[in-house]
Amino acid sequence: MDGDASAAARLDLAAVEQFMRAEIPGFQGPLQAEKFATGQSNPTFKLESSSGAYVLRRKPPGELLKSAHAVDREFRVQKALAGSAVPAPEMLALCEDDAVIGSMFYVMSYAPGRNFNDPRLPGLSTEERGAIYGEMNRVLAALHDVDVAAAGLSDYGRPGNYYARQVSRWSKQYRASETETIAEMDALIAWLELHTPEDDGAVGLVHGDYRIDNMIFATDAPRLVAVLDWELSTLGHPFADLAQQCMQWRMPPGDEGRGLEGVDRARLGLPGEADYVERYCARRGVELVSYFDFCIAFSFFRMAAILQGVKRRGLDGNASNPERAARMGAFVPEYARRGAVVAERGA
Repeated sequence: MDGDASAAARLDLAAVEQFMRAEIPGFQGPLQAEKFATGQSNPTFKLESSSGAYVLRRKPPGELLKSAHAVDREFRVQKALAGSAVPAPEMLALCEDDAVIGSMFYVMSYAPGRNFNDPRLPGLSTEERGAIYGEMNRVLAALHDVDVAAAGLSDYGRPGNYYARQVSRWSKQYRASETETIAEMDALIAWLELHTPEDDGAVGLVHGDYRIDNMIFATDAPRLVAVLDWELSTLGHPFADLAQQCMQWRMPPGDEGRGLEGVDRARLGLPGEADYVERYCARRGVELVSYFDFCIAFSFFRMAAILQGVKRRGLDGNASNPERAARMGAFVPEYARRGAVVAERGA
């Protein structure tokens, strides 16, 4: 957490406490709040009270892009996953009344455990690293095998043409937040529009941002206890999530790239990209799609568009952490360039 007292002060704790007393059985105040450094899209706070710890996640203030920051969708999907093979925090209460604290928010249980920002997993043994990646792989396969009808999520996304709709949506989002011309991004958008694959009928519940820093692992075992940040979740093509993870093998190490490029993975006990993909396909009994390069190029493109939105919110004064928003925004050209490289190879 960033310990941003001023940000916590901007959260109306009296209003939150009143809401929680009315909506959450067993809750007892008073409340204290500390803002997590992560959660650039939707500001996220740890709440401490005499009845325990909670997490509050809200829409950011200010003018927002259409359909973005849908915390109500996050609440719905995580609630639907309760008791499934996909671990998610317990959803406690959703407040759709903007008047309470200035924007929609929800409260969920706090999931204690380990969060890894560096995919190299420093400080762990080779055996532990391999087990962590194996657990990520297992849960990803389980996510895509969720029976969406049984979970009450049949209407959670539009059926068919996932990639065509996603390319269109994120192109519009990118243009709406564009601050400068990036030639590689323009070329990547044009390539994606030209090479969008025909719909093959594969549909599942997709997370949209499935990566290691959006996960909480048990403190004493390589077991996932919570997958976080479901803002981009929808019904879509399962290989979109797999491709999203594969970006990690293709990005540089460090605080911003958070990648495994050039890392001696065998020495560290980490799987290679091909091994990870193979294990996923084996778990689900599926074959890798012939257009997987498109999936990866799209993942780079979407991340560039997301970071451009973060950058724009920082410039407009609406970012959760303005300094970090600027650092993340500086990576937009790099994601665009790497996506263009994949596109050129797949052309």
